[in-house]
This record gives sequence, structure tokens and C-alpha cells, in this order.
Amino acid sequence: MYRKDPEDTHPPLDFPAYGSTKLRHPKQPLVLLPQKLTEITGPLLGPGRIGPQDNDLTLREPQGQRIIVHGRVLDGDGRPVPDSLVEIWQANAGGRYKHVEDRWPSPVDPNFDGVGRALTDADGNYTFTTIKPGAYPWRNHDNAWRPAHIHFSLFGQSFTQRLVTQMYFPDDPLFGQDPIFNSVPDPAARARMVATFDLSRTMPNWALAFSFDIVLRGRDATPFEEEEEDE
Repeated sequence: MYRKDPEDTHPPLDFPAYGSTKLRHPKQPLVLLPQKLTEITGPLLGPGRIGPQDNDLTLREPQGQRIIVHGRVLDGDGRPVPDSLVEIWQANAGGRYKHVEDRWPSPVDPNFDGVGRALTDADGNYTFTTIKPGAYPWRNHDNAWRPAHIHFSLFGQSFTQRLVTQMYFPDDPLFGQDPIFNSVPDPAARARMVATFDLSRTMPNWALAFSFDIVLRGRDATPFEEEEEDE
């Protein structure tokens, strides 16, 4: 049964403290586009599109603290979501993206692209090996810095079924002044965007570990960057 997520779980499309939303959110009423044959028969996501090392962002030995990020993708009833394509992108250890528009004076790491992907298994599990990203400045407000975070994109059975969120790290001192993190109204929902340090999955002499489950709907839903449409 379809259940809408509780109010205040997801950020509004227009959030004045996050300046870019005034340029990004729609100005006209949303138009419902019904699913048609194109969406059903379009490009498929599956094991054949994922390489065996696509989830390891450290193969070229980038600078920084190596970490393992793992978790489960679950539906609103706590059931695992198998075969979901999970993609991540992030800044390097110095807080810089490998992107032509990112030009703040922190070194580019030639050994770190900052992107990876994985498919959830039959129990909804995913795993990435990467490095802990650094904080970085941005121009939203005076002396603005983004907390360390990793972007997550989840696909369903087609490219039209996509959800985007961000994962943060525990006890970050920049949470209080970050409008993106605080655009989620409910403090309990914001907490669901923060990973948990997981000593049990830490690999000795290799990598620390963080756990981050993603819940698609319901009372414990992870906040996503797309707001639910009114019915």
C-alpha cells in the first residue's frame, strides 16, 4: 500500500537560505507525465552495466583517509530493495571536485575521480571503498563551508525512477551553518542523513567504516532532494 512520507521529511524546492533554489525550483505548476511504453522498454539497469571494481574509488591510491561506506536500501516496510543502481560522487580529501568549474585553491588529486557505482544485492546491500571527503567553501553566504558529504543517486528499474540524497559524517562542526543540511525541516529526518561509524566493518590496517541505510518511503524515509507531489 502506498503511504506518503511524513510532513517535513524532505526539503522544500524553494528554501531561501540556500540561494540557488530560487534559480532551480519550478515556477509553474507541475505537469503529470504518465508512464508509457518508452519508460518500460528504455535502457535497463542490471549487472551487465556494472564492472567488478566500479565501487572502489581507491584503486589508484588517492590521498586521504580510506573508508568503507556500506548499507542497505529498504522500502517503507523495511524490505530490501534488490538490483537498485546506487551511484556516488564526492570531493577529494582536500574538498575539491574533479570538475572544470571547481577552482578554489585546494589541490586536484590526479588519482581520484570521485565517482563510483554499485548494484544492491538480493538483501539490498551495497558497499563502496573510497576516501573521506573534505569540507569546501561555497558562495552561498559569508564564510560558507559545506560539511563533508557524499552524494547518492538511486535508480529503480529505469532511468525515470531516480532519487538523490546526501550522506554526512557524524559530529561535523559545520552542520549548524549549512543551509542544505538544514533545509530538511524535521531534526529526526536530518539525523537520517548522517552515517554511523561502524567499528565492526573497519578493516585493520586498511580502512575505517561507516554505515548508511537508505529508506525509500514511510515513517523512517531518508530525505531526498525531490519533494513529493501533491495528489
